[in-house]
Amino acid sequence: MYLTKSKIINSLLIFSMGTIMLNVFGKDKSKDNEIQIYENYGQKKIVTISEEEARKRLKKEEYEILREESTERAFSGEYWDNKEEGIYVDRLSGEPLFTSKEKYKSGTGWPSFWAPISKEFITEHEDKKLWSVRVEVRSKLGDNHLGHVFNDGPKPTGLRYCINSASLRFISVENLEKEGYGEFLKLFK
Repeated sequence: MYLTKSKIINSLLIFSMGTIMLNVFGKDKSKDNEIQIYENYGQKKIVTISEEEARKRLKKEEYEILREESTERAFSGEYWDNKEEGIYVDRLSGEPLFTSKEKYKSGTGWPSFWAPISKEFITEHEDKKLWSVRVEVRSKLGDNHLGHVFNDGPKPTGLRYCINSASLRFISVENLEKEGYGEFLKLFK
């Protein structure tokens, strides 16, 4: 096949636009990816589920936020004003993420924390979507979108982990042992 200069330029433009679209709109999570989750956190039993199984386990908004990187409206989530003692885990993977001890009222309308339970359960990535640069927070095992972290939080870290309620499941102190998260009881004594 004979390539003209204009065909080469058109091919480069199409490739460049595709790359830009991927960077702006993120990865397509709707394909049949494999997702690791804790079937039983207490026993540290990890299983792999399909994207289709994830859709079945989650409500529509939860799936859109966790797997398609959407964001819930401010002041609309279940936990933005929760004051009960306990921990917050990834709604799909079950990874322990935050405690009520590090939760604070940021006035943003989303659950906000100044630190995670442990950095071993989260990853942070540069996010250039929406025409600004932010730091996205994801669960490490499940690779689920949780929210973003900003440098305008309280002491001692100065961080604000701004997390979607729909990406979380709250487990009260009274239920930690029963749900397999008994190792975190010591944080509340």
